[in-house]
Amino acid sequence: MKDTSVESILVRAPNWIGDQVLAYPFYRFLRQAYPKAKITVASVPWMSDLHFLKEIDEIHILKKSQSNQFLKKWFHLNQLALDLRKKGPFDLGVSLPNSFSAGWLLYRSGAKRRVGYRVDGRSFLLNEGVHWDDRPNRHRSQAYVDLLKLNDSRAHHVVDFWKNESDPVFDVEGQWNPKDTLEPPDEPFWVLAPGATASSRRWPLERFVEFAQKVKQDTGWKGIIVGGPSEVELGIQLSEYPGVNLLDWTSRCSITGLWKVFRESQFFLGNESGLAHVASLCGARVQIVCGAADPRRTKALGPGPVDVKVNPVDCWPCERNVCTQKGIREIQCLKGIHSNHLWKELREDLK
Repeated sequence: MKDTSVESILVRAPNWIGDQVLAYPFYRFLRQAYPKAKITVASVPWMSDLHFLKEIDEIHILKKSQSNQFLKKWFHLNQLALDLRKKGPFDLGVSLPNSFSAGWLLYRSGAKRRVGYRVDGRSFLLNEGVHWDDRPNRHRSQAYVDLLKLNDSRAHHVVDFWKNESDPVFDVEGQWNPKDTLEPPDEPFWVLAPGATASSRRWPLERFVEFAQKVKQDTGWKGIIVGGPSEVELGIQLSEYPGVNLLDWTSRCSITGLWKVFRESQFFLGNESGLAHVASLCGARVQIVCGAADPRRTKALGPGPVDVKVNPVDCWPCERNVCTQKGIREIQCLKGIHSNHLWKELREDLK
C-alpha cells in the first residue's frame, strides 16, 4: 500500500561514496512507498553527483564549516538545520548516518516524524527511533532499508533487490545525469582502482603491478587506472612500471563520468572502496581485494557479478582505518592475497 498522508520528506544522506551507493535500494523503496511526496536530500558537497535523481526531488547541499573549533562547528550545524527548516515543513525525516549531528539536523529542521537508529546518544532527537541490530552479518544496505519498516509494512530484502527489478540494469544517465562521460577504448580493457581512503584497505602497490603484468602477459589487454585527485601520483607510478600496459586516467572526470568505462570493461579490480561500489552499480564485473573491511556488512551489491577476495587472519575483520599490527603482521590480511592466485581464479571466471 502506498502512503499518501506524507507530503514532504527530508533524508540526511550518507557521507561516503560507498554508503551512498549501498543506499540505492532505500531510495527506490522510499519512492515506492511515498510516490507523491516531495523528497529533499540533505547532502555533503562531495556527494552531490551521486544522488538518484529519479527517486528524489531536491538536493540541499550542507556547506562545510570553515572552522575546526567545536562551538563554531556546532553553531554552523544549527544554521544548516535552520536553513533546511525554511524548505519545510517536513512530515517525515530519515537519518541514514548514525551520527549525533545527523539526528540533531533532523530535530532542528522541524521534521515532524524523525526516523533513525537509536545510537550515539541521539534517542531523544528521534521520536520514531529504531533499535540498532548489531548482528555481524547484517548488510549496511539492509540496515538502511530497515528504516522503512516503520512506514511500510512490507519487508524488503536487499539480497533479492536486483532479481526483483523489472530492468536489472542501473539507469546511470537517468539517475545521475553525468556531464563528463569518458568514452572507453575500442579494444578489450580492464579497470584498476588502486586507491582507498583507509590505509588498512589498500593492497600493496607491488601486488597491483604483478597482477597487471600477468594480465598483459596472458591477454595483452590494456588496463585503465582510475581514481580521484589523491590517486594521481599513484596512477603515474603504476603506469611507468615495465610490462604493465596501464593507462593513467586518474582525475580525468567525475566519478559518475566513469560509468561507460566500468560497464564496458572486461572486469574491475580494486580495494574495498567507493569506486568499487560505483563500478558494481554500473554493471561491471567487480573483483575486490578486501583488507580490514567486513564484506558481510559492506559487499558491493550491483547488478553484475561481485567477488570479494579475503585473507582471514586472526585479527580480521577489524574494520579499522589503520592497521594496529606491527612488523610482518602489519596488513597481513592484504599481504596474504597473492596476485598470481587472484588472476588465475578471475581468469577462470572470465571464460
